[in-house]
Amino acid sequence: MELFEKVYRMTALGDLVAYPSYILMILIGFGLLYLGIAKKYEPLLLVPIAFGVLLANFPGGGMGVEKIPEGLTLPQIAEQYGIMNFVYYALIKTGFLPPIIFMGVGALTDFGPMLRNLRLAFFGAAAQIGIFCVLMAAVAMGFTLKEAASLGIIGGADGPTAIYTTIKLAPHLLGPIAIAAYSYMALVPVIIPFVVRFSMTKKELLINMKEQDKLFPSTKPIKSLQALKIMFPIALGSIVAILVPSSVPLVGFLMFGNLVKEIGVATGRLYQATSETILNSATVFLGLSVGATMTTKAFLNTQTLMIVVGGFIAFAISILGGIMAVKVYNLFAKKKINPLIGATGLSAVPMAARVANEIAIKHDPSNHLLQYAMASNISGVIGSAVAAGVLISFLG
Repeated sequence: MELFEKVYRMTALGDLVAYPSYILMILIGFGLLYLGIAKKYEPLLLVPIAFGVLLANFPGGGMGVEKIPEGLTLPQIAEQYGIMNFVYYALIKTGFLPPIIFMGVGALTDFGPMLRNLRLAFFGAAAQIGIFCVLMAAVAMGFTLKEAASLGIIGGADGPTAIYTTIKLAPHLLGPIAIAAYSYMALVPVIIPFVVRFSMTKKELLINMKEQDKLFPSTKPIKSLQALKIMFPIALGSIVAILVPSSVPLVGFLMFGNLVKEIGVATGRLYQATSETILNSATVFLGLSVGATMTTKAFLNTQTLMIVVGGFIAFAISILGGIMAVKVYNLFAKKKINPLIGATGLSAVPMAARVANEIAIKHDPSNHLLQYAMASNISGVIGSAVAAGVLISFLG
């Protein structure tokens, strides 16, 4: 019996029975794994995050991220608090990984559709309205300004941006905000049609962008798109650095990644490293360590529920803001724009653009607006990063 008792104490069964909250968090982890594996909702990020949740909530494993006293060195953190806390405080708390991921995103991004349709890029800025609407609402509900800003940034539909902003302003909310941000990004195919259903008319859905181009052709064609695509990241990176310096870690790395892609063969090795090896490694560590912040103490509370609800509202308002901006534009312009393009002003690239294109084709099989939607969608990446920089400047 003494042997059986020692074996029982060695296992985690006693803690699971004594603290059922562990079981609930483990079930949440399994649920996220199901969404990532079976439903294929952002699997590259949701699977590592979900597994991080499991690792953090197996009692006795010592893999949950904790609040650590200041003054400890990284080796001391690793020795006293375990490998997951070491990874978190070395790579996440320092703000290192989100810009690295942005560099990889930049290497995978083609700004060509946006440069060919620059007027559509403004709707990516309009879609950021959800960030500031929810920020004000969150303050009214009792969140601090920094917490409200971290909650509102979910409306930008950009996981790395949400994580970076939260690290800088409200690191204690990192777990639930990261989960909400990536979950709603994965649910873009559900949320955009939901908002469109209640905000657009049949006539607006049938606006054909290619027909509009034929009726009102561009008077200033681009002579050398490739040269423009090389100059664009340099110029935009410089302008943003001067106007919003706090957004340089995100926008600067995004533009650098894009530049090495557009230069071509001369920087081919850099492009391959940023878009594959570095990006994939950063994604693994980011997902696991963010998931490990979702301990029972950090996640199972009323504040987390408010974050989940507030994140959905921010997402929906951002989509609606982009749609309404196009509607206002159409009141004064001869060349009409399908408001679905405004709905893609989120940073969920290219998922939002694909969803908008599918909705358009459903109503008119000839209305392929993917390249137009990508213009707004890509600009949303830049818009959310700049919005994050503004919030960090004012509140950080």
